[in-house]
Amino acid sequence: MKRTRSLRTASSLLLTAVVITGTLTAGVTSAAATDAPASAPQAPAAPCTHNQLVANSAQRVGATVVRVTVINEGPKPCVLRGFPTVALAGQGSPDKNRPLTVTRQGKAGPVTLRVGGTASTLIGFKPVLGEADGYCASGAEPTVAPSMVVGVAGGALQLGPADGGDFALCGTTVTATAFR
Repeated sequence: MKRTRSLRTASSLLLTAVVITGTLTAGVTSAAATDAPASAPQAPAAPCTHNQLVANSAQRVGATVVRVTVINEGPKPCVLRGFPTVALAGQGSPDKNRPLTVTRQGKAGPVTLRVGGTASTLIGFKPVLGEADGYCASGAEPTVAPSMVVGVAGGALQLGPADGGDFALCGTTVTATAFR
């Protein structure tokens, strides 16, 4: 009986030490964590390909800017880098497109897209002035097209404006941010 009481007292003191200081608990947790197998490091995602990316439309963000959002449809995560290329699709046909010069805005960095993940770029145009038959301040003829072709991940996506209108711009240069 004396031995049982001594063990209980020692157990109580040990339990009290653990509760008060937390030292032994932390030690036990650390030991348990090191005994568990380490998780294997995940391999970095491969670059995105145009086959796994889709875009539905170009959403107007202002009178002269559209946002193009691409979606990773899988089957695996991927990394998207850089800036888009842009062309206007003459008569709505991607093979009759008019390539535009893209002035890059900001710095590009890698964007990891999980399956279903999105990345966006903002594309800015020089405005067409006036009403229906608009004009360019430079005197050049405005360019109007029902769709644009956005180059991304080694392929091209043809998009119309989300509002159903046309793309209209003066000149042959647009601005674009890196995909984010």
